[in-house]
Amino acid sequence: MDAPTQYENYSFSELKEARRTIDATRYPERAAELDKRIAAFSALENPTLPVEDKPVAGAALTFHGKTGEYFSIWIVNLLLSIVTLGVFSAWAKVRTYRYFYGNTEIDGHRFTYLATPLQILKGRILAVCLFASYFILSTIHPIAGLVVAVLLAGFTPVLVVLSYRFKLRMTAYRHVRFHFNGSIKQAFVVFLLLPIASVFTLYTILPIVFQKIDEYLIDGSGYGNRQFSSRLSTAEYYGTSLGAVGIAMGIFMVGGIAATVAAVVVASEGGEQAMVSILTAGFLGLYGLAYIIASGFYSARIRNHIFARTKLGNVAQFSSNVRVSSLIWLRFSNILAIICSLGFAIPWVLIRTAHFYANATYVEILPGIDEVVADDRNAAGALGEEAVTLFDVDVALG
Repeated sequence: MDAPTQYENYSFSELKEARRTIDATRYPERAAELDKRIAAFSALENPTLPVEDKPVAGAALTFHGKTGEYFSIWIVNLLLSIVTLGVFSAWAKVRTYRYFYGNTEIDGHRFTYLATPLQILKGRILAVCLFASYFILSTIHPIAGLVVAVLLAGFTPVLVVLSYRFKLRMTAYRHVRFHFNGSIKQAFVVFLLLPIASVFTLYTILPIVFQKIDEYLIDGSGYGNRQFSSRLSTAEYYGTSLGAVGIAMGIFMVGGIAATVAAVVVASEGGEQAMVSILTAGFLGLYGLAYIIASGFYSARIRNHIFARTKLGNVAQFSSNVRVSSLIWLRFSNILAIICSLGFAIPWVLIRTAHFYANATYVEILPGIDEVVADDRNAAGALGEEAVTLFDVDVALG
């Protein structure tokens, strides 16, 4: 057995990085020592905090899923969904969520997914009926179909609220459920009015729209009788958004010049059809490359910012250490693996991604964790989530 490692000379950030990367199963003594030192550092750095807000322990988010285990679940889900013409997809969704939730651990406790297949199936059937009605109506009477489409678009904020409420209500940790109490009125503002306003400002307020959406989802969420709170920075959203746009423009400028030069060279040799093909493939490739790099930059920066500025009452505070380069490589290699494997690498991609985000997430446990009690609220239905998914409107925190 290795002698315990001493961490006297480590900085606070080095301690958190060491705790994030250490295998607590193999080295429990080292993990315990790191937890104590991190808690002590936190108390020293925040001497004015009340006792109930000082961390008592630190815990890295741990994901225990394995590709081999999940592949067997994934392939059975896929085959049965095909054989049953999609009916089994409700059971497939529950099986998938339960696997990923059940393998995600914080401070020795794992998450639980509580939805049942019948809940998902009922919501999915209603959502399919809604979509089928719209499709049939638009075929018979296009103008009436357009009116229904506009009404559905206006109804999107309600679907988002129902979806998010259902997802959180079906999630539990330490036998206590999460919940969402964001108002539908505010949802119309952040998901409908603000995006429309951004169009008339030539999208100059789009970073504020993104910030308000994130604040709405975070501040409306809760765990038991405790509520999440955030202090997000408008400057961070503007800076990150401008950086992402600059990256995308730089890629298109450099890549566009290279593709144009190559096309001109080919055209000069009489290959006009080849020139068109090179330009088409070049700009499609540039679009994909720009999206992966720019979105990776934005997602990593904003995720780290959100976690650093979010707190759950006197229960927990969070930190994220997603590196931009690592996230870009993760997304690029995931897409490449899926294409080269004709889709069979999807289980590996999902497990790999879950490990990536878990390894970049750290939670400081506060004394109030033992005071959280269940907060019984009205049961949420599955219609919202299934309708949102069906109409390609999804909401995520990253």
